[in-house]
Amino acid sequence: MKFPNIERITMDPNIMGGKPCIRGMRVMVGTIVGLLASGASFQEILEMYPYLEEEDIRAALAYATWRAEEYDLVLEAS
Repeated sequence: MKFPNIERITMDPNIMGGKPCIRGMRVMVGTIVGLLASGASFQEILEMYPYLEEEDIRAALAYATWRAEEYDLVLEAS
């Protein structure tokens, strides 16, 4: 699987507390994915956030998918 434009997702501790955002803006990946999950269309999201591009939405979905497949491995000190 190739993730489209995942470099559009940025994490900066000075922006939204370091949460994954779209291109350094104050629009979090979780916000976009949440809107999609609640039934918003790409077009509706682009109208709400006119400075976003369709590829930003696709990148947010790709990032969320990638993160959902990760898991934490607890390491014990020896």
